[in-house]
Amino acid sequence: MEPSPLTQQARPEVFQQKVVALYEELFKDEEDHEKTEGYWKEFFLLRPDKATLQTLIGELSPDDLLHLQVQTRQLFTRAVGRIKAGSAPADAHALDTITAFLTSVLSKKYTNASSDIINVLAGLDEVDAVFTDFVAALDVTIRTGRSLDIRQKAIEVALSVVSGAYQTSLLSYFTHRDLFPSLMKYVQDSDTTSRAFEPFTLLGLLSNYNKFEFQNPYRLRLDDFVNEGTIQKIIRSVGQTCSNSRSKYVAVQEDLPEGWSISGTLSLIGLGAIAPGGAKPVAPVIDPEVAKEMFSKLPGSEAAVLLATYDFAHANKLFCFNFVSLPAEKGLEAPISSFISLTSYLLQHAHTSLRNTQYSHLNLLTIRLLIEDQVLCKRICSDESKLPVRLCRQRSPYLPLVRGDRVLAASLLDTMIDGINHNLRRRLDVELYIICVGIILRIISHLSRSRTRLNYHWSELFRSLLSLVRFLTTYQADLKSSMHIETLLDDLVNLIALSLSAGESFLPTPAAYDDLFYKLVETGENLVKFRDSYDLGKRPTSSIDTLISVSTHYNQLLDDGASRRGKHLTSAQVAGVIKQGYETLSIQAKEGLDSWDKYREADRRTFLKKMARTTVADVKTFISET
Repeated sequence: MEPSPLTQQARPEVFQQKVVALYEELFKDEEDHEKTEGYWKEFFLLRPDKATLQTLIGELSPDDLLHLQVQTRQLFTRAVGRIKAGSAPADAHALDTITAFLTSVLSKKYTNASSDIINVLAGLDEVDAVFTDFVAALDVTIRTGRSLDIRQKAIEVALSVVSGAYQTSLLSYFTHRDLFPSLMKYVQDSDTTSRAFEPFTLLGLLSNYNKFEFQNPYRLRLDDFVNEGTIQKIIRSVGQTCSNSRSKYVAVQEDLPEGWSISGTLSLIGLGAIAPGGAKPVAPVIDPEVAKEMFSKLPGSEAAVLLATYDFAHANKLFCFNFVSLPAEKGLEAPISSFISLTSYLLQHAHTSLRNTQYSHLNLLTIRLLIEDQVLCKRICSDESKLPVRLCRQRSPYLPLVRGDRVLAASLLDTMIDGINHNLRRRLDVELYIICVGIILRIISHLSRSRTRLNYHWSELFRSLLSLVRFLTTYQADLKSSMHIETLLDDLVNLIALSLSAGESFLPTPAAYDDLFYKLVETGENLVKFRDSYDLGKRPTSSIDTLISVSTHYNQLLDDGASRRGKHLTSAQVAGVIKQGYETLSIQAKEGLDSWDKYREADRRTFLKKMARTTVADVKTFISET
């Protein structure tokens, strides 16, 4: 008797998605390579499983992929065809598939990167036609795709190929076809702040591609762009991204001191349960070694947007103006507040990893560009720039906590002091210190020229600068041969000399001016050791003799005062001597202490090339996580 056709079949142990079976069928090494039209129709009608596709390709070696090039070329060209057709849902599925496919294929280490990747995707004979078609399809989809989601998927495809093939000749197809108008159109049409992140990050990569070797068209586009509405959307996206990136630091260690409250007081004496609103849950304290490891992995891959931010700030004055002046939206920080805030977190942890160091340098260069624009510097130093900025307090020494609004220049000075205080190492990052001291010099130069008295805890700044002098003196054996150390020494000494000679024009009170002299007198013998350790007396560009003459003048007065009284002077008596000493003091300051050299990008060529590579790696990470 034959079995009934209605008899229940045995259930398989594991159910497999149909699309996964199609993936496996595609990458089988069979003689009949050419897949039917029906196969591809079904392939792109099914929702893709990106993780499984990436796993399957991940298991193949570069040589395996080259052996399967007939199949990989078919997949690539068929996907491009579906993207061009723009029919739902095949276009969306093709975009997701090709993102996963390119992410995996381009991550392989090939013997000859450019030619091997071309062979896997198109073949040397067809690459021009195929890739021109591919980039055109992305351009059209980004500009006029049937929905914002589809257009965003096209941007993700572009990010995956640009980051994956950054060191190959394939990127020339993205310079031949200008995607800038389409990317800006997408930002203009976007309905949420976060949507601007991906196109702007892509723009950062494209504008850095070989920019020192040829006239990059995206860089020229950044120069000329004047659509203020789109610029403001980009800036708000940068601000939101900086805020999100900072929150990852805060998640490792909450650093905002809690203000006094009834709830807090009751919690301290064990009565938190009866406090209004109940006891707040206390965040668990992470082991210091674990926290150190977590900090070393920050910032997250979203920091890739900071390269594009630097490039736009370098190229476009309208972007800079809006970046500094754009007000906060309801319930959010102003974008510039978030940017300075993240910079302070980067600087306090700059020593934890090379990535952190690089992003610290990059943000400092962006700040330098803003400060060197005299119109913006005037705004940054005036009351019209008053904003609250959350500054990092995760490592001591701590600066005084200032709550509420204050002039942006004050927040920037605090950020620079934190950078100076928290990165003192025998293997000093000299370049980082040159930028931090340089930004302080530019701010003080503007304040003294414009006679703007800034309400600020100046004693902390002068204490940090003179502590840096002592550190450099102590470790001169390690530091004397460091590259560019002479620039740092000159800038530091000239900054202190400028503060002495022009302090009356920008310090808010006579007491603040007295305090600077008091600290200089305290440093005393260290200044002579500092001069002798680095042979500063032989350097015509150094103002060390000015500092030593002021210190010597007051030490003689103090010695005379002490001998007359027959005892050591109290701090109040020392302060009195300092005030009296102004009458006989003559500060022989050099000319041009308040001058500085304008930023030249060519001087940072090596760093910016390294920064582009770091950003490319972060974009790869970001794409693999989406």
